[in-house]
Amino acid sequence: MDATELAFAGVAEQARLIAAGEISSRELVELYLGRIARLGPQVNAFRAVFAERALIEAEQADARRGAGGQRPLLGVPIAVKDDTDVAGEITAMGTNAYGQPAAADAEVVRRLREAGAIVIAKTNVPELCMWPFTETVTWGATRNPWDLQRAPGGSSGGSGAAVAAGLVGAATGSDGAGSIRIPSAWCGLFGLKPQRGRISMAPHAEGWHGLSVNGFLGHTVADTALLLDVVQGTVEADRDRLPAPDAPFSAQLAGPSGPLRIAYSTKIPPGIVTSLDHDAERALMETVELLRSLGHEVREQDPDYGFDAVPALLARMFTGIADQAAEMAHPERLERRTRTMARIGSLLPAGALQWSRRREAAIRERLNGVLAANDVLLTPATAKPPPRIGQLEGRGALWSFNAVAGMVPFNAPWNLTGQPACSVPAGLGADGLPRAVQMVGRPADEATLISLAAQIEAQRPWAQQRPALFS
Repeated sequence: MDATELAFAGVAEQARLIAAGEISSRELVELYLGRIARLGPQVNAFRAVFAERALIEAEQADARRGAGGQRPLLGVPIAVKDDTDVAGEITAMGTNAYGQPAAADAEVVRRLREAGAIVIAKTNVPELCMWPFTETVTWGATRNPWDLQRAPGGSSGGSGAAVAAGLVGAATGSDGAGSIRIPSAWCGLFGLKPQRGRISMAPHAEGWHGLSVNGFLGHTVADTALLLDVVQGTVEADRDRLPAPDAPFSAQLAGPSGPLRIAYSTKIPPGIVTSLDHDAERALMETVELLRSLGHEVREQDPDYGFDAVPALLARMFTGIADQAAEMAHPERLERRTRTMARIGSLLPAGALQWSRRREAAIRERLNGVLAANDVLLTPATAKPPPRIGQLEGRGALWSFNAVAGMVPFNAPWNLTGQPACSVPAGLGADGLPRAVQMVGRPADEATLISLAAQIEAQRPWAQQRPALFS
């Protein structure tokens, strides 16, 4: 296989090639390390690269395969978002306020290693993972491979940039208000926010008081399905725990067994002032027509966001930011904008968080009214294309928060409800940048999202579209 094709093949295909002996793990790791050295500085996706260790682990993986060993991800390189612990490495969280290196791998990393994956790097994030852009005083600006003057999104921005540039086959992400779906949308990738309780958050009991979940950004639906299969499951430390699914997620790649009922909506949640980019609306309507051509019943129907969802979300988000800031070893080193966000969270009365917890069930029931008669809800993934690098530099906390809320209004409500949602590529806009749609599933129903996304991918093989600078 051509080197560039292999770099963009995705982890599912790479795992197959290694298992079949068509390539070695060392060859794959060397390919990525070469691309990282040559192309990586253009996007600044990685906070740290573990070249020597990755090569050693690749040799071990090849020896294990040669001895007949079989693991789902044996010898496949993976990048880890820098909010997730990797043993012996700092978890910088996009800041200079970090403390000592992690004593042990986070549970999701442990499971990836157990499946045979090689951790090749840690990816850049915005400070404390707060923003849908990835620019920090300490680690610099991470850039979108499709346009180096644009952001890749956030907070899993380094993960999105790394995968889209062909510097790694897939990367972990976390999603507290769209942080997997937004960079996936802006970088032309598939990204799924799983159901809360599907993947362990250990060593933490939860993230942002239940808003955040772990997941992945990858080239194909098959990549995500395979990764979910190997890491799904929780431990006693997790606040939320789900039983194992009835069937592997990879079993859903054949597509839906019959027609689905799909609602679509462009409604903006109350309290957010924005308008929908023309190309985002076009991407949505083209997807509606594609789904109809595939035999699905598609109709316009808005979710009932109500007026309490946004306040309930903000109570958890701002409290979570304040908690993170207080836990840093050197909080005095945080950026001014971050300190302001943390101060707001610290000033919220304890009752605000308790109220948000109490309201969750009612909000979930109301928002899922649209899914009572439908299998899936379809919305734009973002309202706007990615911001320019430096567009929000020097802006205050609340100004920045209001600005980015208008760019990405469709994602966060589904973090509050905890149910699965994904970003599905939907072509390029007139500006040459990726556009995407968001699909929201019923609670704990990642399977339907994976099956429908796989069906769309078969008609729209988005992984064939690559940023020209990195192809």
